[in-house]
Amino acid sequence: MAVESGAILDGTVEKLLNYGVIVSLPGGESGLIHISEIANEYVRDVSDYFREGDAVKVKVLASKAEGRYELSAKQAEPRAPLEGVDISADPGAARQQGGGAESFEDKLSDFMKRSSQRLNELRRSRDNRRRKGR
Repeated sequence: MAVESGAILDGTVEKLLNYGVIVSLPGGESGLIHISEIANEYVRDVSDYFREGDAVKVKVLASKAEGRYELSAKQAEPRAPLEGVDISADPGAARQQGGGAESFEDKLSDFMKRSSQRLNELRRSRDNRRRKGR
């Protein structure tokens, strides 16, 4: 069965992955819902939205050469987290609200300091080995 891009189909969740969900489609075909295509809000864990065996409505975005499809759940039907799952504790929310998280510039500055220290340690170690070899 050939599935066209833009078609909205019913599928079944086969497998949960760190980066998305494998969905079996009618006709024995399958596709991937990438984590970015699950919901309109930040999705930290796909298991917050799906369980294996769940029925899901998906929109076909594209067809891959391997015979799989790129799918989207959020474009087919708005998706809410499963009952009992609290997504308000996502790491992005604290940063956006100024919850004491470091700014990008602070993180970059710390990274540059640590990198410089490591390079200096490596150079000293290399120079000491060269001196001992003479």
